[in-house]
Amino acid sequence: MTVQAGQLSLVTGAGPGGDRAGLGELLAEATGEVLVMSTGTDTAFQRIALGGVRPGVRHKVLFPDSARMSGALNRMSRAGAEVRTDAEVPMDALVIDRTSVVLPAEGRQAGSAVFRLPGVVTATVGLFERIWQAAAPLVPLDLPEPENASILTCREQELLTLLFSGTTDESAAARLGVSVRTVRRMVADIMNRLGARSRFQAGAKAVDRGWLMAKAG
Repeated sequence: MTVQAGQLSLVTGAGPGGDRAGLGELLAEATGEVLVMSTGTDTAFQRIALGGVRPGVRHKVLFPDSARMSGALNRMSRAGAEVRTDAEVPMDALVIDRTSVVLPAEGRQAGSAVFRLPGVVTATVGLFERIWQAAAPLVPLDLPEPENASILTCREQELLTLLFSGTTDESAAARLGVSVRTVRRMVADIMNRLGARSRFQAGAKAVDRGWLMAKAG
């Protein structure tokens, strides 16, 4: 149920199902934009926020780098959401049409607090935009589906080939048209998939798998 008091309401339920229904109703009211800011912890709030991308509604999703390989983020990106990650995201929040802010309720009370106070909305949107500007974009080409995790995208193969030939991060970023931060995160993603502890080891494993054979041969 939803308990209201002026410009503040509390979406509550007897359990996760009730809370999910309440937040789902709020998200269904969005007509233009939904901003998702998550600390990356596996909470009911996060799972509801990542429930889906509605056609006609712009979704901007911000998560920490630790969640960059998440299948849920990959699916949202493929569905049309704009997804970015940064080193750290300080809070969980949803902003609906820049008129309502949803925050997880504190204490033992299950549910989420919904604020429609202009000051709260402005502050939350401002924090989101500051982090968003410095965050690295995640696009479908950067993150294959889990079943294709052993296959490099064209961009990743080009990056590995550049680095394998001795190109610096800065030069590789210029060649690919991305930021140096994005290059380093792409390398981290590849190293994680290869189980490599260093770039040298990643290069050796990439050659063993044939990922660089066509380019470096």
